[in-house]
Amino acid sequence: MMEEGELLGSGKLKIFFSYAPGTGKTRTMLTAAGEEQKRGVDVVVGYLEKYCDAEPPEDGLEYLPPRQIRYQGKAYQEFDLDAALERKPELILVDEMAHTNREGSRHLKRYQDIEELLRAGIHVYTTVNVQNLESLKDVVFSATENTVTERIPDIVFDRADQVEFVDMDPEDLLRRIESKEVQTPPVFTLEKLNALREIAFRRAADCIGNRPGEKKQRVREHLLICLSGAPSNATVIRTAARMAEAFHGELTALYVENTQVRDDEIRENLRLARELGARIATVYGEDTALQIAEYAQISGVTKIVLGRSARRGHSRQMVDRLSELAPDIDIYIIPDQHRTMEKRKFLRLSPEKITFRETAVSLGMMAVCTIVNFFFAGLGVEEANIILIYILGVLGVAVLTGGKLYSLAVSLLVVLLFNFFFTEPYYTLFSAPGYLVTFLIMLVAAIVSSTLTRRIKNQAILSARKAYRTGTLLETSRKLQRARSEREIFSVAAAQLGKLLERTIVIYPANEKKGLGQMEIFPGEDGERWTREDFLAEREIAEWVFRNNKHAGATTHTFSEARCLYLAVRGKDQPLAVAGIFLKDSDKPADFEKELMVAILDECGLALEIEQIWQAKQELEETARQETLRANLLRAISHDLRTPLTGISGNAGILLENSQKLGEEKKHALYLSIYDDAMWLMQLVENLLSITRIENGAMKLQLRPALLEEVIYDAMEHLDRKASEHEITVSLPEEILVADMDARLIVQVVINLMNNAVKYTPPGSKIQISAQREGSVLTVKVSDNGPGIPKEEQKRIFDMFYTRENKNADSRRGLGLGLSLCKSIVNAHGGTITAEDCQPHGTCFTFTLHASEVAAYE
Repeated sequence: MMEEGELLGSGKLKIFFSYAPGTGKTRTMLTAAGEEQKRGVDVVVGYLEKYCDAEPPEDGLEYLPPRQIRYQGKAYQEFDLDAALERKPELILVDEMAHTNREGSRHLKRYQDIEELLRAGIHVYTTVNVQNLESLKDVVFSATENTVTERIPDIVFDRADQVEFVDMDPEDLLRRIESKEVQTPPVFTLEKLNALREIAFRRAADCIGNRPGEKKQRVREHLLICLSGAPSNATVIRTAARMAEAFHGELTALYVENTQVRDDEIRENLRLARELGARIATVYGEDTALQIAEYAQISGVTKIVLGRSARRGHSRQMVDRLSELAPDIDIYIIPDQHRTMEKRKFLRLSPEKITFRETAVSLGMMAVCTIVNFFFAGLGVEEANIILIYILGVLGVAVLTGGKLYSLAVSLLVVLLFNFFFTEPYYTLFSAPGYLVTFLIMLVAAIVSSTLTRRIKNQAILSARKAYRTGTLLETSRKLQRARSEREIFSVAAAQLGKLLERTIVIYPANEKKGLGQMEIFPGEDGERWTREDFLAEREIAEWVFRNNKHAGATTHTFSEARCLYLAVRGKDQPLAVAGIFLKDSDKPADFEKELMVAILDECGLALEIEQIWQAKQELEETARQETLRANLLRAISHDLRTPLTGISGNAGILLENSQKLGEEKKHALYLSIYDDAMWLMQLVENLLSITRIENGAMKLQLRPALLEEVIYDAMEHLDRKASEHEITVSLPEEILVADMDARLIVQVVINLMNNAVKYTPPGSKIQISAQREGSVLTVKVSDNGPGIPKEEQKRIFDMFYTRENKNADSRRGLGLGLSLCKSIVNAHGGTITAEDCQPHGTCFTFTLHASEVAAYE
């Protein structure tokens, strides 16, 4: 249970605790709730059991109507969880925390309803008896010889924010029971009530001394229990849980996985260990003592708790080996008070399935060995070799079949076959007395060899399973590391889950509104094809899993009637998505598969967090870049705009004040200066607006076929006035050149390139613009025979705010935006732009566009 997320949320839990029904827990709870209501707290009574001894008080408490459920033709009342969540009071009262809900409820147990209320931020009052605590089941049975079926995990009880012990004298309670004031089965006596009271006192004291906030600071001991498929292992688990509480220690349940224990035998004990707050660990190997000792030493275990085996000498052998392998660790032996292992020892083989295939393989192998032996016997081969052939057949059966039953049966069968066919008198089961020793040795050899073979086979299976698990996780991790988007991450996770389970996978990613987005279905190899409509009915379950950060659906105790098992893909602080795995009827994943499923989804959650961190980093870098751009723009504008504005205002002032005194030639020079400065400002503003739209993603290209010749001559009409001081030529081929472009922006590119050539070359220099088509690419070149650009500067020439030092350029002007803008526009068109040297000297700028056919332009 604990791996399904945090147990408690922001709500507070108060438990009214006692040793038996009828002590006044519910009455005390109602009284406390009335006091809270008088203080102004919004209180609602969610549910009171019918058999409780408290009648509804007339103090104005609001009672939530129960939910009506029909089960097996009868009507029942249950706590209405949805109505409580919708009402959402500050405090709600829910009686009988250990109650089992009827079929059709969201959760199997009422304590799970209370968990959901707590996660929703609602404070809860509830009641619990000492018999309802899972870890005390065996202790209560010893005291009362009676066991209740409705129990809660101790971890739920221990994490309560407050426990109030409600006491009553056992004699008074017994009188109430005898007078029928309390509806409870007549199983209590005064001695039993006193024993239960003492147990409850001790448990309450442990709870007081072990509050959740203090536990982490007081952990000193680390207890380890070994899980097995034995029914008595539950007693060991409960005892170890009580010891962990007493020692204020950490509890780990170790599962030594081997092929001798099947999943159905271990599953219940795994569930019990989880419910009691144990951390589950799994190791692989046939040598149980060695695996326990190695794990204990690595994990810092201080105490090992074992159960006493019914097989004579087995417990002693285990303890002795653990004492040798881990001499510094205390070992505790818990006796099996119910002695269920004696019966289990004799029924050990009964659960094994007898299949037609394995039976046929065993009989066929014996038939083949007998035929071969008849052949060798005819050749006069000695009996020892015939026995070896039968032993070889036993080894073959051990390899080809899955259970001990076949190995033992075949071991006995080979002795009978050898006796019947190959010893005198032939074709009878009688033999000379001297053969009895031979038969005995042959039987022992067959059993030992088959057992060793089966053990080697089991070790190979475990090694293969471990290798498969490791390989799957490594492959998943490697593929997730290569994923470059959330979509790829989900595809990898779904593919790995589908490879493991061969089932249809559905994934609901989280959206920006902290809810679930649109589902995505990944069909599996189960032969089933599901559509979105098939899963829409269960979207509510996926949303519940996302809100509560817990697993639900098929094979769980929440929404157990669903067709899919829904698992939260968890990040560090919250779920990031929900994965649904379709399961057919009675199709329950093995524990090995569950571990892999959770591990794969954990890897997926880690990859999603890394992707989110990377995205956040990119956004921060983009924000920082834009802030730097804004700062540089402001700094450059404030510095570089001051000079032309000063020139314009100064020249305009001279013309206004001294117009009559100035000659025409002087006036003309002032007008040209004002015009040059104004045109430079206009070009600067146009570049600033264009590059801002591009950087913000606000510029939308209006691509359409356009004649390159018209674009070039349009740009020539808007060149800098100083372009007349240069020799400018246009060289175009005879063929009509058409390209897909936003003509307005490409005109700006050509203007910037031409003005850049004019700016950085001396008067009289040659500037040429040419174009040609090569396949589907149209290439435009602007070249000059000026001084050129140094090699070390060619890589930086297109950077924003980069300007070159050149005696031919006006140092007062130039923000370094022109070429950067050209690069942004060309790249937005899907083209490239470069700068290189011209021979013998000069610079050549080249940019490309996607060519279009003339017919498209027409």
